[in-house]
Amino acid sequence: MALGSGKITLWGIEVFVATAEEHSISAAARRLGASPSAVSQQLTNLEAAMGVTLLERNARPVQLTPAGETFRRRASIILDEAAQARAELATGDLSALTRFRLGMIEDFEADVTPQLLAHMAGELKNCQFLLETGASHFLNDQLDARALDVIVAAEMGAPADWMEVHPILEDGFVVAAPKGAVDRGGNVLAQLRSLPLVQYTSRHWMGRLIAEHLARQSLTVAHRFELDSYHAILALVGQGAGWTILTPLALMRARRFEAQIDVLELPFAPLSRTISLTARRGILQEMPEQVGAQLKPIVREAVIAPAVRAHPFVGEVLRLL
Repeated sequence: MALGSGKITLWGIEVFVATAEEHSISAAARRLGASPSAVSQQLTNLEAAMGVTLLERNARPVQLTPAGETFRRRASIILDEAAQARAELATGDLSALTRFRLGMIEDFEADVTPQLLAHMAGELKNCQFLLETGASHFLNDQLDARALDVIVAAEMGAPADWMEVHPILEDGFVVAAPKGAVDRGGNVLAQLRSLPLVQYTSRHWMGRLIAEHLARQSLTVAHRFELDSYHAILALVGQGAGWTILTPLALMRARRFEAQIDVLELPFAPLSRTISLTARRGILQEMPEQVGAQLKPIVREAVIAPAVRAHPFVGEVLRLL
């Protein structure tokens, strides 16, 4: 392909990177909130401007050409530099920021996220906000793919070199059992082992964390249900189908079942997860730290305080960091 005379745009580069990482035009379109035809046209324009073929679009999945492999390395640097330039031009408090893409763990969806966004919208008058709610592993993937600017999610092992991490909350796991099914003064573990475990899905990181912890305690517990919904899990527990291990955040999302369950401490070694705010290092200056500071009092009032009122012992396993 001869050297083209068209323009290379940041949008075209972002479309190229998304397609290269997703290996699919339709998946890249979903990630970017664009139509597949618009993505395809941007790729055509970029290749014409570059004068080379960057992607084998007829392959399934879509593959990078040798030229595409070379350009992909540069493209990632270009996008990082552009994001940093936008932040620097937006002054110290980023008041001129025009777009902010936030990923929020599902546990904060109703009680925390609206308050945080309302607060930020009051400060960033000209900013358009994009919210993505999901499981922690999904949000981490989206941040890694540059589809989000900041995420609030459970930490999943040691942070990568490109991450800046601001811990928000330690969220310890607890037991939820059918109302009256467990005598707190007796052998709680023995009583629980006589009931099936309604298990949070091991397809998600939190479910694997629970399963690995049970294995470390040499606990084999019969389970018939493995679900990815807090509401469905606690509905089954409330109906007497078994017991479960969840976090106080999960219980607060499914408060409608509170009268049907008892909440108890884990009758074995404690387990917790850390919820943190994570961003790409150095891109948004001090903004991630500022957002984390704004988030903490909201979490304290909207989540921790009502959780402790409902279950006082939870104050020992649910705390700001």
